[in-house]
Amino acid sequence: MRVVIDETMCEGNAVCMQVAPEVFVVRDDDRAHLLIEQPPEALRERVLLAVRRCPRQAIAVEDDGK
Repeated sequence: MRVVIDETMCEGNAVCMQVAPEVFVVRDDDRAHLLIEQPPEALRERVLLAVRRCPRQAIAVEDDGK
């Protein structure tokens, strides 16, 4: 799984950071940034929850086909 953030859409609402702080951080530029671009499978459900809860739908997950 690979996580992608559309920086043009992100408003820095920090919902992703609240759901999966191991993967996302909102910095001083008020944008979400990835701490882990390819998080372990154990974090999949939390990452997918962050994708669903993002108010701007700025986060996507690309599966590697495994």
